[in-house]
Amino acid sequence: MNQPNRPALEVAVVIEREASPNRWEDWRFRIVEVLPDEPAFGRTPRRLHDDGRFAHWLHPGFRVELFTDDAKGYYLNLSTGTPVWFVMWRIDQDDPSIASPQGVSLSYNDAARWMDNAEERVDSLPLPPDVREWLQAYVDVNYRPVVEPRRKPQSFLNPEERARGARK
Repeated sequence: MNQPNRPALEVAVVIEREASPNRWEDWRFRIVEVLPDEPAFGRTPRRLHDDGRFAHWLHPGFRVELFTDDAKGYYLNLSTGTPVWFVMWRIDQDDPSIASPQGVSLSYNDAARWMDNAEERVDSLPLPPDVREWLQAYVDVNYRPVVEPRRKPQSFLNPEERARGARK
């Protein structure tokens, strides 16, 4: 289903690589920043800093779109008290000294799916206030909690009503 005016943000991700953080690891990676993408960043990853121990890489070109059918996922993110960016990333299979982000989302459901179903690495970073307000405005318009009708506990039904309920 095509939604031509779907709200979206263009972002870039900065990932940090630490060399030899301990005797068991050659490399450690973490997402350190999600920032607005700029045309000056280009379209390909580039090294921002490398002092031999720590290196920072900028990965531009991520689009964070909001989908009405995932409004609950955004609501769940906002309801935590500290809403976050969710960034899924992978270590390169051919060169374990390289890691790169694969996706950015604001949906708690996306993050859970990435971690549970695909066993991906997902880091989170706090949202800046302007993005939080933007997301909250979207949720206010598009999310309506589903209120399930309360069912009478089976122990309060007489045997005939229980039998009818089981046949439905």
